[in-house]
Amino acid sequence: MASAFVDKVTITVRAGDGGNGAVAFHREKYVAAGGPDGGDGGRGGDIIFEVDDNMSTLMDFRYKRKYVAGNGQPGQGKRCSGRDGETLRIRVPRGTVLRDADSGQIMHDMSSGEPFTACRGGRGGWGNQHFATPTRQVPRFAKPGLPGESHTILLELKLLADVGLVGFPNVGKSTLLSVVSKAHPKIANYHFTTLFPNLGVVYVSEGASFVMADIPGIIEGASDGAGLGHDFLRHIDRCRLLVHLVDVSGSEGRDPVEDFETINAELRAYNETLASRPQIVVGNKCDLLGDNRENIDRLRAHVEAQGYRFFEMSAAAHQGTHELVQACGAMLQELPPTQVFEADYVPPEPEIGTAEDVEIRHIDDFWLVEGPWLQRLIAATNFGDYESRLWFDRMLRQSGIFDRLESMGIKEGDTVSMYDLDFEYRY
Repeated sequence: MASAFVDKVTITVRAGDGGNGAVAFHREKYVAAGGPDGGDGGRGGDIIFEVDDNMSTLMDFRYKRKYVAGNGQPGQGKRCSGRDGETLRIRVPRGTVLRDADSGQIMHDMSSGEPFTACRGGRGGWGNQHFATPTRQVPRFAKPGLPGESHTILLELKLLADVGLVGFPNVGKSTLLSVVSKAHPKIANYHFTTLFPNLGVVYVSEGASFVMADIPGIIEGASDGAGLGHDFLRHIDRCRLLVHLVDVSGSEGRDPVEDFETINAELRAYNETLASRPQIVVGNKCDLLGDNRENIDRLRAHVEAQGYRFFEMSAAAHQGTHELVQACGAMLQELPPTQVFEADYVPPEPEIGTAEDVEIRHIDDFWLVEGPWLQRLIAATNFGDYESRLWFDRMLRQSGIFDRLESMGIKEGDTVSMYDLDFEYRY
């Protein structure tokens, strides 16, 4: 059924949150003051996309649009760390392009088979075992886990085919595919018989073959949304070679030269790069010509003047199909490999707010300082460099964070925790 082919869908994915660290103290008979032994929280699960060669459409995503990985478990006593959240692996067909739904930029092309981590789980929080010092022997606090990343992703399937068949509806594309491969597309004498792309493996010679794609017929205005071609033109983006079928029999009452130029104009309107792809032009249904060869002679002269190779063929009568297959195989040996789309997605600048939005929490002699502004500042600091550390200290002073700490009663020697950075406060 046509509804079974889904090649474009938007989903939301979210990695798991990190588990909270535990506040616990060692309790054992005959062991006095066992000390803090709260374990760390587990890491949140990632969202990973993987290629499944048994999938041919994005049908699995039609009804389920939200995918969430497992959260990390909180830490426990006896220094037991929480279990990491379960990673969620999402299977997609080979050739699926992952795009950022907001900008449309490419995040990853699932063509090579390499897994892609789209969202990373949050780190687990530290348990109170990390905060024991000679002067703080009973820390009653721990760090919370960090949230996992989330993203809205547009999945776009672009078929991996070497040769793409293009042309008006009912010119014989499906018939050709059924003759030269073992594919069984629907064939009938009416427009838009092909409602979704069909793939077939075409045998050339011992150890040589290629994949051919039958794309639904393109009509004038397809690049602007007319007919079905607009929905499926993306599937010939990767094709290394185009085979342009033209009906030369006149059975549709159209002029073959005008048909040829119309289809090429639609390809140019959709993508100039696609229109410049190597192309073989085929005059099909030659068995219906009889003695009147005016149409095919005019088409041959027209396309050869533009530098295209031209073949006469009757797919239904199996005439000229072998020669076409051999020509396609020979050209593919000289053409570059299937296109892989390079990632161009640039993550947006995070909403960092201001230093006034930084949250400060006071627990005993421990001060927990957190906020997007501070997280960004820490990420921009090289703590292995003395000058960079001085700059970090100066930024904290200028932002007013040190003044806030002092107004809240911080004392010299108290511990200040800023994400992965812990230090003793000095005036």
